[in-house]
Amino acid sequence: MKNIITLICLILFGMTPTYSQYQALYQNIPNYIPTENLENITNNGGMKRIEKLSIPAYQYFRVANDNQNRPCVIICPGGGYRILAIEHEGTDVAAYFNSIGVNAIVLKYRIPNSANQQNKAIAPLQDAAQAMYLARKNANAWGIDAHKIGIMGFSAGGHVAASLATHYKDAAIENKEHVSLRPDFQILIYPVVSFSAIAHKGSRDNLIGPTLAEKDIHYYSNEEQVNKHTPMAFIVHAKDDTSVPVANSTNYYDTLLSHKIKATIYLYETGGHGFGLKNKTSEIYWPTLLKEWLQTNHILVD
Repeated sequence: MKNIITLICLILFGMTPTYSQYQALYQNIPNYIPTENLENITNNGGMKRIEKLSIPAYQYFRVANDNQNRPCVIICPGGGYRILAIEHEGTDVAAYFNSIGVNAIVLKYRIPNSANQQNKAIAPLQDAAQAMYLARKNANAWGIDAHKIGIMGFSAGGHVAASLATHYKDAAIENKEHVSLRPDFQILIYPVVSFSAIAHKGSRDNLIGPTLAEKDIHYYSNEEQVNKHTPMAFIVHAKDDTSVPVANSTNYYDTLLSHKIKATIYLYETGGHGFGLKNKTSEIYWPTLLKEWLQTNHILVD
């Protein structure tokens, strides 16, 4: 019913979206060990989750094909680098973006796993970079403004997004055309950012563990990798988040400002972790704040 209501609203606003099926992210997957595909979709409390994902893919959600090149956001669902919360942190978010005139790509990035990846620590970053490569390379054909492509992530997906924002030069994918892999902006919702003392231990261990090297902890602590070329950011977190400490967001925000990078942060007093589009403890609807931010920064133009 929720999806039907969303579609009706889109039609009424004249923005009927075009939803593709999931498409292969690569012709030849890099950093891949051929194994049996054990990908599985489950429901946890009515929320769709993808487990054991080893074959990366993407789904493109395009606003009505009106010959207008629109902004696009690549969405990385969360899940502690263990599962993907593909619906409430993925496809539901894409539908919202379509409703405000923004194209979206939901990314099924690989779950780190040494059984099917030669280096599990770089697989999610590779997949985010490949999604950016495809979006920018195919911008005109897909109705995308190539100068307004952002990366977004929730929880561990926020770590994927922040990793591309700070490590886009280290993406380790084939890019013979030298397409820019730098996002134009980043949107981080209750993100894992740091692998230091404030890390979400599960995300850190799943990506670079179980044996932790000091150099990897620093490399994947994205607040330590910010420089003057890091893209501007919009960040949301709840102060009472006991899964991913709010310091992940506030430290990143402060570091961005120290490098004179535009950044906006909204902190809920309560809400915990994993609330998706709507924090039920507050009347403040953060997507409305995001829309205003996109407009203020001339990414979304009415």
